[in-house]
Amino acid sequence: MARARLTIDLDAIAANWRALDARSGPDVETAAVVKADAYGLGVARVAPALAAAGARSFFVAIAEEGATLRDLLGPGPAIYVFSGMMPGDEPLFAAHDLVPCLNSPAQVANFLRELPDRPFALQLDSGMNRLGLEPADLSAVAAVLDGVAPVLVISHLACADEPGHAQNAGQLRAFRTMLGGLPETPASLAATGGILLGPDYHFAMTRPGIGLYGGLPFAGARPVVRLSLPVIQVREVAPGETVGYGAAWVAAGRRRIATVSAGYADGLIRRIGAGRPALFAGDVPCPLVGRVSMDLITVDVTGLAEVPARLDILNPHQGIDALADAAGTIGYEILTALGDRYERVYTGADPAGPAGP
Repeated sequence: MARARLTIDLDAIAANWRALDARSGPDVETAAVVKADAYGLGVARVAPALAAAGARSFFVAIAEEGATLRDLLGPGPAIYVFSGMMPGDEPLFAAHDLVPCLNSPAQVANFLRELPDRPFALQLDSGMNRLGLEPADLSAVAAVLDGVAPVLVISHLACADEPGHAQNAGQLRAFRTMLGGLPETPASLAATGGILLGPDYHFAMTRPGIGLYGGLPFAGARPVVRLSLPVIQVREVAPGETVGYGAAWVAAGRRRIATVSAGYADGLIRRIGAGRPALFAGDVPCPLVGRVSMDLITVDVTGLAEVPARLDILNPHQGIDALADAAGTIGYEILTALGDRYERVYTGADPAGPAGP
């Protein structure tokens, strides 16, 4: 039987990067965040497409991701690691020319002791209270940094997807204040949402992530993914009959129900069923019925004259954020949860290249 098919448009990812680069301004470098296997879409194909589009700096979460990325991109692009240098990571940073975003006085001291001649960045906590040096920490490391300059100073906005949230302006003020002690160092505050907040948030570098992959808050993003699920069986259901686990859905009249091959083992989390999104036959929506199970989803196809071989759960009519809304989550989780049982098809940007994991 044909597998469920995840189609990833590399040209759309490149176009989204160029659009966010244009919004960042001519004097601002636009990096690309490709952590978590390029948000689940396959860093082996996504990162080279972004490099071809013009990205020269990349961000990953951990050193192992950075090492993989260096092997893909070769020498040249800067690769920053958000988690800094963890104990035991020293050989990876040295061998793969990675730049840690150091988050604490202990990380700063360890890095300068173990790899004193290598570049590093500092991550500052401007109010998110997740990672980074607080003002007191920055003062504490000032002596150790005497004569040693970071190549970049970054922070991260907690509420950038809510443009009117007071936290944004508060973090901007805090970041600028902390930068007063590092006046000559390039700075970066804005991810996708921060780019959309405007030039005050852009500094020397922006770091788009979710917007590259078609997600909010970048409403102007081109859709990147299509997820097509093969139909295994179609059956007639009489009035009063139930469908799926828990007998949670009851047919109000005679219905035709298609069972498609995918489920929560494929990253289509069980809570999607509670929101009753549609699957699409071309442009025609067909409501999901019953509960999502491990490998199967059931769909009401009564209105179709002919049931196609596949139904789409992600397409231009229903993107990652619409599906996330149905499940009470966010588009990031939908993307990064996509499993490895899909047949992955890449279009655009040298589709004949290696398919990756």
